Amino acid sequence: MSRITNLSEKTVKTLFKEGPTAVVKKARHKIYEKITGDYTRYAYKDILFINGCMLPHPQRYRVDHQIEQMEAFGMTAFSVPYDKLELEQVKFYRGFVFYRCPITDTIEEFIKLAKYYNKQIFFDVDDLVIDTKYTDQVKYVSEMSENDKKLYDDGVLRMKKTLELCDYAVTTTERLGKELAKYLPEVYINRNVASEKMLALSNKACSERERSDEKIILGYFSGSITHNDDFELLIPVIDELMAKYSNVYLKIIGILDFPKELEKHKNRIIAEPFMDWKELPRVIASVDINLAPLEESIFNEAKSENKWLEAALVKVPTIASNLGAFKEVIEDGVDGILCDNRKEWREKLEFLIRNAQERKHIGEKAHACVVKKYVTTYSGKGIVDFISSKLKRNVGFVVPTTNISGGVNVVLKHASLLQKNGCDVFLISEDIVPDDIETIDGRIPVLIEKYTRFEGFIDTLIATLWTTLAFVKTCSNVLERAYLVQGFETDFAKDGRYLKILANATYNNRIRLHYITISKWCQKWLKESFSQEAGYAPNGIDLSLFTFKKRDFNKRVRILIEGNCQDQKKNVDESFKIVNKLDLDKFEIVYLSYGSQVKDWYHIDKCLNKVPHSKVGRVYQECDILLKSSVLESFSYPPLEMMATGGINVVVQNDGNREYLQDEYNCVFYKQGDIEDAVEKINHVLHDKELRDKLIVNGVKTAEKRSWENAKKDIVALYQWQ
Repeated sequence: MSRITNLSEKTVKTLFKEGPTAVVKKARHKIYEKITGDYTRYAYKDILFINGCMLPHPQRYRVDHQIEQMEAFGMTAFSVPYDKLELEQVKFYRGFVFYRCPITDTIEEFIKLAKYYNKQIFFDVDDLVIDTKYTDQVKYVSEMSENDKKLYDDGVLRMKKTLELCDYAVTTTERLGKELAKYLPEVYINRNVASEKMLALSNKACSERERSDEKIILGYFSGSITHNDDFELLIPVIDELMAKYSNVYLKIIGILDFPKELEKHKNRIIAEPFMDWKELPRVIASVDINLAPLEESIFNEAKSENKWLEAALVKVPTIASNLGAFKEVIEDGVDGILCDNRKEWREKLEFLIRNAQERKHIGEKAHACVVKKYVTTYSGKGIVDFISSKLKRNVGFVVPTTNISGGVNVVLKHASLLQKNGCDVFLISEDIVPDDIETIDGRIPVLIEKYTRFEGFIDTLIATLWTTLAFVKTCSNVLERAYLVQGFETDFAKDGRYLKILANATYNNRIRLHYITISKWCQKWLKESFSQEAGYAPNGIDLSLFTFKKRDFNKRVRILIEGNCQDQKKNVDESFKIVNKLDLDKFEIVYLSYGSQVKDWYHIDKCLNKVPHSKVGRVYQECDILLKSSVLESFSYPPLEMMATGGINVVVQNDGNREYLQDEYNCVFYKQGDIEDAVEKINHVLHDKELRDKLIVNGVKTAEKRSWENAKKDIVALYQWQ
């Protein structure tokens, strides 16, 4: 019972302070939370990795470790398998990294939508599996059966297709970067590095290592079956050295055909299968020398230096082919040994076998290098800087609802103009909405504030109503905060409501906040009453929705009354008091109600409710005179829309229309509250053709000057902070 009482008290408190709309909204939130079990199901982050490789070793280095690098330098990231990718995820990230992803219908559609939203697309790969001209050079691939090779080639070519749809590439080695540059304009080299977990496991392996002075163990750690050809380079050398030194052993880990030439040494050869990566540091630490041969080819030159890195973590020296990544990172004789040919392999490997002190020295030098340069915590600045530099500016508009209204339409237009100007734009709705917004200008993604964790960086976050400013102020990782002011919202609340205090406080913030507005009236009172300098750009009208139509004033004239009659500032009652004084045989009354309950005493010939914005222009075209009695408007759109269609305005002058309306130039003003004056002005317009023609011509000119096309440069500039 106490829970019910507590809930009732909260409901009453919300009703008094915030009104019935807030009660309904909070009830929806509670219902949604109850159904889903989680009111923060989604997270808005910087980067999503789409993983197209199911092998544990590569995806760990190129997905998990790069995410760890980013997080260590303040960028948020997440990953998803490529076959689990959903289109909805496109709006929750600023950029996407497709790692080894073959093209699918979903991926192709996803990339198309991401680019439409001005998201950036990166392709990541750590092998030359992007074109059959490279993979055909691999002996193992060329020896596949016809059916197997056809299937393999299909995967490679589908991966190439994904690559070609991306904007930039990220890869592991210089040679890979050189080849990828043939497909994309810019490539960043982010070498493979160890994770913090790998470092911890390697430290543990070092501390627990037990070595025998009687044995020198050579270690070969095969990553895949394609390494058979690489190891064949060393078989004669190993055979000779094992024959010469009875204390030399060979440990082979992974997928490798056992060399028949070494059969005679089988009692000194230790073979173990491919193992979990967590066990690998212990096994690598058990060897004395790490072998990393590579057969010379473009494919091998592109391979990374993982073998050197993993051995260095446990202070084991590496002897490697002087090729590709090994050549790029190893300082020969200091933190590793490089060999150009079989002769050098024979001489340098024997040198290491005979010199324990040199093995220790090289292993420690390599270890000192990798623990600072090749661990996620210390190495992520480059990749974060690169990706950050490519991400488009992201701009979020926080709206109380996406239900269509004059104010929401302005926000959508600003959002669309910024989107067309190359920004990554999205709406954050305080209300629950089913989907993204489709406007005449295109599609804008919508995130639900209540059910989204905002962890990624936002360049600009904009409040659009006083109730939305609290979220803008408290949301973390925001570079610039702004408040789009469309009206004096203090006066929107009823007297005696605490909401008036809260609304008024939003115009007097002490934090860095950019005030912007679409009304010179708003710009003026922000300065005079609150000492706030506000940027200004004029409101516009979409002339494709509000097209001209010639009127016939010889027939029964249609008067349009527009507005929510429950809103006292709209003063709709006065409009109906005026029409009740007219000769209704000469006039037909159309009411565009926006869902408000019609009062019994209103004379209405035709009532229209919740007309979509895309169809409002037709309503205006079918009417001849707009009668507008509002006493308070932020920016009054209806008179402008009526002028664009060729109609006449009989209106009360207010702060929301005075910057574009002129009495008996493009409209007729009547004195607010003076019913007889309004009736006289309507009849005057009806009988004075010369005045009507003047009002129509000048009205169309005014609307054309106010087109969004003319205003777009000023609006985009409004969001450029100095």
